[in-house]
This record gives sequence, C-alpha cells and structure tokens, in this order.
Amino acid sequence: MSYLEYSVKYVPTGLRKVLYLNWPLILLLTAVAGVGFMMLYSVAGGSFSPWAEPQIKRYVLGLGLMLFVAMVPIWFWRSVSGAAYLVTILLLVLVEFMGSVGMGAQRWIDLGFMRLQPSELMKITLVMALAAYYDWLPARRTSHPLWVLIPVVLILLPTALVLRQPDLGTSILLITGGAIVMFVGGVHWGYFAVVAGLVAGMVVAVFQSRGTGWQLLKNYQYRRIDTFLDPSMDPLGAGYHITQSKIALGSGGWTGRGFMQGTQSRLNFLPEKQTDFIFTTLAEEFGFVGAVSLLSLYLLIVLFCVASALMNRDRYSSLLTLGITGAFFLFFAVNMAMVMGLAPVVGVPLPLVSYGGSAMLVLMLAFGLVQSAHVHRPR
Repeated sequence: MSYLEYSVKYVPTGLRKVLYLNWPLILLLTAVAGVGFMMLYSVAGGSFSPWAEPQIKRYVLGLGLMLFVAMVPIWFWRSVSGAAYLVTILLLVLVEFMGSVGMGAQRWIDLGFMRLQPSELMKITLVMALAAYYDWLPARRTSHPLWVLIPVVLILLPTALVLRQPDLGTSILLITGGAIVMFVGGVHWGYFAVVAGLVAGMVVAVFQSRGTGWQLLKNYQYRRIDTFLDPSMDPLGAGYHITQSKIALGSGGWTGRGFMQGTQSRLNFLPEKQTDFIFTTLAEEFGFVGAVSLLSLYLLIVLFCVASALMNRDRYSSLLTLGITGAFFLFFAVNMAMVMGLAPVVGVPLPLVSYGGSAMLVLMLAFGLVQSAHVHRPR
C-alpha cells in the first residue's frame, strides 16, 4: 500500500487527531514536569528564578512542539529520518569548530536565544534513522553480518564525535539506545552476547593489567575507578559528589525532611543540585515515598509507550516508539543509578525534572513522534 493510499484510508483528520492523542501519556509527562518545577523552586530557596520559571516556559513551548509533531503524519517523519540524522551529524561537526564551552566541555552551539546541544538531538535522530533502516530492510537480512555493520557505523559515528566534546554519558546512551533499536529490529541475540563477552573481557583485562608492564590505563584513571568503588578513599576530592549525594539520600528516610527543608541542598553541599543531582534533593525532602512515586510515574510512561508500540501494526512506528521508550528508560535509570553510587557520575540529567533547555525540548519532540505514531496508526 502506498503512503497516499495509507493516508486516505487510515489517517484521521481535524478534531479526530486531537481525540486520538494518548492523553494519559500527556498527563503523566505533565505530572513529572510538575515535580521538576517544584524541586527547582525548592533548590532556589523558594524562588521561581533562576531555574523554575525558565523551565516552566520551556515545558509549555515543548508541549506545543509535541502537539505540532503529533499532528504531522508518521510517514512524513519516516521520510525525513535519514536527513534528520545527517543534519545532526553536521551540527556535531560544527560543534568542533564553533561550539560554546561550558564546564570544561565543548558541547553547545549558541543560537542567541538559546544554546543548542546537538548531542541531545542525536539521541532521537539516531533512533529515527535506525527505525527507518529496519523498516526498509527485509526481515531475513537483519542478522546478516553486512546488514548488521551498517547500523553499527550509524551508531559509532556520532558516538565518536560526542566523545571528543567530551561527553561520556551521552556516548554511552547513544550506544545503548542504538543497540535497543537493533535488538527490537530483529538482530540475532548472538551479536549482543559476543559484544557483552568482549566488554566483560576488557574489564577483566583492565584490572589484571594493573601494576604490570602492559598496564592498559594510566594510574590516575585507576584512582578514579577506586574512588567510584569506594568514595571514602577521597571524600573531599573525586569522591565528594557521590558522598554528599549518599548523605542526602540517607537523611531523607521514609517520608523526607519536608518541602524546602533539605539541608544538603539548601546549604549547598550537593553539587549541580538543579541538574544531575536533583533526584537526591527530591529524596532528601520527600524520602523513600517521594522517590518511589517519581519512579512510578516514569515506569507508567514507559508502560503506556510500550503498549502503544505493541498495538501499532506499522513497523516503523513500532520500532520508533520502542526505541524512544528505551532511550527514555536509560535516561532516568542511569541518572538514578549515578546519584546512588551504582554507576559512575557521567553527567546524565533526570528527564523532565533536571534544569536544561535542549534536553527538555528534544525530549518533548521525541514524545511528539511517539504521539504521531499513536495518532496515525492503522485502526
């Protein structure tokens, strides 16, 4: 069936598109963003500036962007997936030559009214490109080595550019997000088992080589690993961030100290309390109950997206939705693991809660694509 025939037969028009929106998903996104506004208000000492007010404006703008993207037929987004990927690659290259520097990294392009972070956009355009690739590729070829190599190149190219910025956290998310699309696209599990085995072997080799003539890492890099495994070895240096984060998490108890009563954040012991470590502030003020409540909202968003993907009979739409859902899951899972000391601190923000313009708008764009797939699915 051609796209024109598909559109005439299946695609709703006008008011019906609005009715077909996944409204529970919109409500869940708004609820999570509302938690973010509240926490940004708290870490600013009871003020909407400098973080909560701009974040509210960005969410309203992002909500409008999501609804606009949702109204556009999904076949259009499929047709521009490759171009979107290439444009984002060019933006990553542009960062190398004229990117703005912040906190020791060169990751942004200054547009005047905002700073665009192309690596955030790549998280979505990579999923779009891979979903279009596996929609085009016959199922019998998905596990052929030649056809597996192409998506691997598509993943590694932006990963290498992002590593140069440097941004290890985003690089890891690009690789794992791309791997999720490859897996749900039908690539044989054996490839992933081989990669997992190689990674495990490399980890063992790194530790076994320590103190030998063929040592694989520098001494300072081994010290960073030691600090991650035991932050108390350098509590005032490399282990300071995670040590203070654990203190805040533990002091929250079951129900927390109360709204705007967190000592770690209000006395500025917590680093980056408005971005990477905002979940720690929430756990300190609202305790285990508040932390689990936010986690439950995230998991409900994942469940609604997965249900939408499983009900969709269009392959591109299903792969796109599952890819974006997997990336979203990685965002909050890595951030929460990071602030609890279960993963290295790699600078991954908490989606819809942490302060940030590019991350917020790109994430709402991603959910606009999920909504477009939901609205325009064959019924």
